[in-house]
Amino acid sequence: MNYATIKKHDIANGLGVRVSLFVSGCTHHCKGCFNPETWDFNYGKEFTPEVQEEVIKALAPDYISGLSLLGGEPFEPSNQAALVPFLRKVKQLYPTKDIWCYSGYNFESDMLTGKLGDASVTDEMLSYIDILVDGEFVESLKDVSLRFKGSSNQRIIDVQASLATDNLVLWDGESNIDRKDIAGGSIDCCGCGE
Repeated sequence: MNYATIKKHDIANGLGVRVSLFVSGCTHHCKGCFNPETWDFNYGKEFTPEVQEEVIKALAPDYISGLSLLGGEPFEPSNQAALVPFLRKVKQLYPTKDIWCYSGYNFESDMLTGKLGDASVTDEMLSYIDILVDGEFVESLKDVSLRFKGSSNQRIIDVQASLATDNLVLWDGESNIDRKDIAGGSIDCCGCGE
């Protein structure tokens, strides 16, 4: 798998300060995509063990809330194969840090039905993801006022609650943050800088 970039202090793609990994390769080709260069699976650099260690080290500070996966498309089957062992290691090392993932695929009709290659790999990848922003970006539904998503058709899903209840559970915007951290000023809860 290749990756386009790594942002080690990202406040736009999930709660708090995050490390964001932008993978290469996407077959959606959404009109108006902000990252069309990442459609190419060969774009960027190889996601080597050394790069993985760099990301793992960047996650270490206490002020880092977690990891965000973007693209490209993290749930492309070839990307899943590379990401699952990496995510397994991240969760083992940092069980209290959350993982967000942005995908153009649909949670129920694509991810839970085995349409994305080896269902056991997809299931394991989902087991490590806390929050999923699903659905293709639709330019005609673009809304810059939306929090953590680009178009109004996209959903922010609490993956673990959804899997546990076998029902879709949308993220309530509060469930995985500690309110005392916000009050104490250690978390920038919405990326606004205030």
